[in-house]
Amino acid sequence: MHVAILSARTGWHTDELMRALAARGHSGSVMPYEALIARVASHGRPVSLAAGAERLLDADAVLARIIPNGSLEQIIYRVDALHWLEDRGIRVMNSPRAIERCVDKFYTSALLHEAGLDTPETIVCERIDDAMDAIREMRDVIVKPLFGSMGHGMVRVSDPETAFRVFRAIEMTRAVFYVQRVIEHDGCDVRAFVVGDRVVAAMERRARDGGWRTNISLGGEGRTIDLPPDWCRMALTAARAVGADYAGVDLLPARDGTTYVLEVNGIPGWSGVQATTSADVAGAIVDHLVSGVSA
Repeated sequence: MHVAILSARTGWHTDELMRALAARGHSGSVMPYEALIARVASHGRPVSLAAGAERLLDADAVLARIIPNGSLEQIIYRVDALHWLEDRGIRVMNSPRAIERCVDKFYTSALLHEAGLDTPETIVCERIDDAMDAIREMRDVIVKPLFGSMGHGMVRVSDPETAFRVFRAIEMTRAVFYVQRVIEHDGCDVRAFVVGDRVVAAMERRARDGGWRTNISLGGEGRTIDLPPDWCRMALTAARAVGADYAGVDLLPARDGTTYVLEVNGIPGWSGVQATTSADVAGAIVDHLVSGVSA
């Protein structure tokens, strides 16, 4: 079986996937999204899609490792290419539909809530007056970019004057206000890595120096943990809610005893969780991808 891995570049994650494929007797190739070429020919010839010289329709499956930053047109074209491949019967993982749901924090939060999971109170709006009403109502909030990952761009504010300056900066970029009530916790959360119908690894992430940012990319410290069965069920429910075959699900145990589902990452990295556990995450991803093609 041959797997095309679409990515921004080669690196640790693509190396891990190529290793896992080779160990199971499969082949793979890593292709940058920027190399995508679609040809819509005349005279009844079929539409083709390639990445450089390699035809993607010749692959048995496509693994969308990450969708790199780009303009709105570039992002739409890349995701539409994944949709087109899936419509032609190529196994795409994660599916473009799941990626679209996970990359949009509003869509993810709404789906998690509808799945019966506890999620922080959130207000999403476009007008600065509505955003200011949200902070006056919730008092202590985290303002997040609607599209974003690894904790970048998040700001915690409780003072309305400070919030107004933050909102003005957001307004200048014509972005959407995503305002979430702060959940009181003990400075740690949990990343559960879901593949298929199981949690293959989990780690607790703890903020440094008593802060509130737990992301490993921003200095958080991680350690492996065994998830309680009810937390495993929450993680699996969250991944199913967005339609993800594999996902990083962030759980936040609050001081009041409630466990919240914060986010679901549909194109997650796993170097942090790999460093703290003995699980072969890339192997689990490849096994699930292959089983979906063989079924």
